[in-house]
Amino acid sequence: MSRGHPWTLIIATRPASAGSDSLGRADARGKSMSVDYSIGGLGVGDGATHSHPTLSQRERGAGGAPTPNTQHPILWEAMSAYVSGHPLIQHKLHLLRGRATEPKKFRELVRELGVLLAYEATADLTLAPVAVETPLASIEASQLGERVGLVPILRAGLGMVEGVWEVLPMAEVWHIGLYRDERTLRPVEYYNKLPVQPTVDVCLVLDPMLATGGSAVATVDVLKRWGARRIKFVGIIAAPEGVRRLAEAHPDVAIHVAAVDAHLNEHGYIVPGLGDAGDRIFGTK
Repeated sequence: MSRGHPWTLIIATRPASAGSDSLGRADARGKSMSVDYSIGGLGVGDGATHSHPTLSQRERGAGGAPTPNTQHPILWEAMSAYVSGHPLIQHKLHLLRGRATEPKKFRELVRELGVLLAYEATADLTLAPVAVETPLASIEASQLGERVGLVPILRAGLGMVEGVWEVLPMAEVWHIGLYRDERTLRPVEYYNKLPVQPTVDVCLVLDPMLATGGSAVATVDVLKRWGARRIKFVGIIAAPEGVRRLAEAHPDVAIHVAAVDAHLNEHGYIVPGLGDAGDRIFGTK
């Protein structure tokens, strides 16, 4: 099985043009690596290996979002996402998808995936020096230089909080309640527990599913009006439609997921997906 870098960066800016190869890939300073990706039915680690340019942190924009200087013919304009190819994430994801996975096991897997995805999504947090006294000597070590807030989108986002909290125990947690109107598929806000002024430097929006993208866009809208300066979306499975909608509405928001599936069905569910994450977490269906 071909294995690539743990994170695959997927970007599309416009159709192939001069300066790109036959697949529409731009040179991007000549740096490339072999990576697996999950999009349009191609699974991470399914043996489909593709060359894709890498980007350094200096080439990333605000919020850790990549500067779109490369192309991919499969995706839509201005669409970008980090899709994890880590073997542990992909193994747990296949268990999570299973129809027979009971709610208790489902919750455990969501929590575990939250741990792993948070670890990778926070790789670019800044550090600050700190003096530490070990039992043998003094040393100048490093500590997080940014305050982090977790913003789970109710209700399914609650399933990811415990896992992310394990790696970020100092993080504040705020709740934003949104439900999807089943007739219009548009988000409706019903709860907001943000403090008056922002108290953190980075917000991680948590939701297992990025389907239509409506709830994610609405949540980021709320956070930006509130004054949040840096926002990332952390989820488990996304639909191309949701990634496109969020990336177009908020191109400065980095999107971190375990997989991008094929499409949405007529009811707004991700296919193949895993069903309704909220119902499976809370055992309500």
